[in-house]
Amino acid sequence: MLPFKTTDKYDDIINMPHHKSAKHPQMSMINRAAQFSPFAALTGHGEAIKETARLTDERIELDESVKAVIDERLQYIEEKIKSKPTATVTYFEPDDRKEGGEYVTVTGKVGKIDRVINCIIMTNGMTIPICEIFNIEGEKI
Repeated sequence: MLPFKTTDKYDDIINMPHHKSAKHPQMSMINRAAQFSPFAALTGHGEAIKETARLTDERIELDESVKAVIDERLQYIEEKIKSKPTATVTYFEPDDRKEGGEYVTVTGKVGKIDRVINCIIMTNGMTIPICEIFNIEGEKI
């Protein structure tokens, strides 16, 4: 005995062949499956979550003694600027999208120290704001 009640409501069509349209071509299995695949209802939501999860560093406030050491090293570099001294500079780079940023260390030859715009200009054209410098090291510095 069957666990459900049978009905002869559809007996007239149950064994008929599947209908194929004369006007519309049959959809491929890939296109048919795509109808049922998930879609991004919230465009950009995944990127926003990744951005929120991305970590940034907080800017460290330097005390006056560290600032004085950095200033002495900058003065030394200015005295030797004609020889294009090599320096390793660690500085804070603020993040464009969120609060905080990251500490970046670069090594290169110093081309100029511009006290008007308060930047170190490296020979490769890179500019480093003096107010963002965390540390300067180099040969005989």
